[in-house]
Amino acid sequence: MTSFDSSPTLSVWRLMLALAVVFVMLATTGWTTISHQRGPGESREAALASWAHGRIGHRALPDPAAPARTIAAFFDSVGPSQGAFLADAHPLVVGNLDGAPVTLRYRANRVSLERALDAERKRVDNARLTADGRREAVRRAHRFTALMEPGRQILSFDPTGGGRMAEVLGDLDRARRVSVIVPGVDTNLLTFQKTARRYSAPVGMAQSLYAAERRAAPGSRTAVIAWADYTAPVGVGIDAMTGRLASAGAVRLVRMTDALPGHARVSLFCHSYGSVLCGVSAANLPSRVTDVVVAGSPGMRVERAAELSTRARVWAMRDADDWIADVPHLAVGGVGHGADPVEPEFGARLLSAADAIGHTGYFEPGTKSLDNFAAIGVGAYANLTCASADSACRRGIVGADGG
Repeated sequence: MTSFDSSPTLSVWRLMLALAVVFVMLATTGWTTISHQRGPGESREAALASWAHGRIGHRALPDPAAPARTIAAFFDSVGPSQGAFLADAHPLVVGNLDGAPVTLRYRANRVSLERALDAERKRVDNARLTADGRREAVRRAHRFTALMEPGRQILSFDPTGGGRMAEVLGDLDRARRVSVIVPGVDTNLLTFQKTARRYSAPVGMAQSLYAAERRAAPGSRTAVIAWADYTAPVGVGIDAMTGRLASAGAVRLVRMTDALPGHARVSLFCHSYGSVLCGVSAANLPSRVTDVVVAGSPGMRVERAAELSTRARVWAMRDADDWIADVPHLAVGGVGHGADPVEPEFGARLLSAADAIGHTGYFEPGTKSLDNFAAIGVGAYANLTCASADSACRRGIVGADGG
């Protein structure tokens, strides 16, 4: 990543300022640091090795890295009963296999959750476990139990380390529009869902957006995905200031969006560090992704929206008291994420975030930010509220005011 300023001296001072701001935030904003220890039970490596030696009759199983269309064709050829057998026999693979039927993935991930829950219960009863380890095991057991509640549709699940997962609200197979929420730092299995500050966690965000979309277009076939299927930075540290984890997550996001069933249009709603991931993904996103919306963004690792090299519309918003505004939007030697997406010069379509409070308030019911998310999610662009009093953010969109 090259600097956006040609002056080495000024760049050094800006980097020092960026680091100072980060250290202040670590002390004052209440961000938590969560230990990413390896979880119990079967590892993904062992699951993949077992899959590699598996067979259906005399047929070898497909390479999990194969294109989604190859995976889909394989499951079509073996039929539902053999697919169910594979989901039960290799749940950690099938549950995370882009291109496999989503109903099989839901089934496989329920099996994986049952196994993970059993492993955590055994850990809790282990007399050699430390007090901290026991508390961690109890929390994980509670999370797995909640994820197994009837009606929950777990699209991906890997309990190793801090954990990765994704959950679907709605009928993904029949949806004509799909919204994907891409969250930011400190996202893992234990923070995937929260009771307090519900709408700051991926599940609460997805529930809020799904309800808002159904209000905005009651007859529309929509689905929402709470997508936490990447390793997010822990706290506001060096990982949050660089693009390393975003680059790894981008590969997974692109593959997931490309593998979604049917021909649904897809909108990405990218919060905080999730907007960095969406920026890195942008050039490789499939054409079905029509909108990329960033909220509370530290930057998208480019200086202008045009440099994202995507045909998707790029939207940005920030509420009046989001502390991310105080983070220097620059990039020096790979540290920092570049220009501020809500600056007019960046070239994003600017949306109102009225009534949202703080860095994590964008999905709260009753906010203009949530209303705008829902309007984009259902394709009701004429109902959007721009950041300015005019309709500039809607220009050029067929059927929207000001087009």
